[in-house]
Amino acid sequence: MAEHLDDPQAHQIYLNGDQIYTCASCHTHLARNEDVVSKGFQGRHGRAYLFKNVHNITLGPKEDRILMTGLHSVADIGCSICQSVVGWIYIYAFEESQKYKEGKYIVEKAKISKENFWIQKE
Repeated sequence: MAEHLDDPQAHQIYLNGDQIYTCASCHTHLARNEDVVSKGFQGRHGRAYLFKNVHNITLGPKEDRILMTGLHSVADIGCSICQSVVGWIYIYAFEESQKYKEGKYIVEKAKISKENFWIQKE
């Protein structure tokens, strides 16, 4: 489950893994490569990824939006450190075929960087 931090100065989570998605503005860890559900989504500003978990974020107010796949209740998600809006969370899907998105996150490709970490094995 995501870490929703209401206090931007609160302790941020550092994720473990070989490949981590970070905020493009401040490099705060947001998600692990293993949490990518799909890379075939569309955001407000181009390509976007669907994640099952995102960390170090704040939630905006819930609102209903008509998206490419129909009406959804969503809330914007922002980096908890720099407050850059990076995407949204699907809270509720009105169409049965879209229910799989509920509780998952859209993160815009333009708002993230993919960082590789190599862990030396002994």
